[in-house]
Amino acid sequence: MDSAPVKPTKPRRKIRWKKVITWGAVGFVVLAVLIQFVPYGRNHTNPPVTMEPAWDSPRTRELAVRACFDCHSNETTWPWYSNVAPISWYTQRDVDEGRADINFSEWDRPQEETDEIVKSVRDGEMPPWIYLPTHPDARLSPAERQALIQGLTATFGPGTQDQRGSSLAGAVATPASSLPE
Repeated sequence: MDSAPVKPTKPRRKIRWKKVITWGAVGFVVLAVLIQFVPYGRNHTNPPVTMEPAWDSPRTRELAVRACFDCHSNETTWPWYSNVAPISWYTQRDVDEGRADINFSEWDRPQEETDEIVKSVRDGEMPPWIYLPTHPDARLSPAERQALIQGLTATFGPGTQDQRGSSLAGAVATPASSLPE
């Protein structure tokens, strides 16, 4: 019997890992540069403070400033890395969402989540763990956390809602003109 001619096989190409890694790194750098042109994440505005809650004490306000104000007020400190994508996207989203839920600088408008303030701090949800490495001042000791919980409870009460959706407790607010600098 005749056997079919055997086709010569092509030699396998050797993978040149150095070349793959080099081109991968070049692609990563090009992508990192290109995403800097995405226009989201650089709206670093701090609108004016119109009204703050009537804090039960200066200590409660001081603890809230340390742990909450960067995302939940119009007094955000924008660090250098908040200008570098994709971190800027994440930071901008967190501040936008935080201000939409609770904004301690606009207490003259209805606040969405006043019932959740104390619960979020008590349960350790706020400030979020990812925020703490770059904002060590926001890390509260157990005693400070307890003082903040007690102060927020005294300021906002049990969270009873009025018709506008904002908490009845703390309804007497501090006008922006009389706030400490």
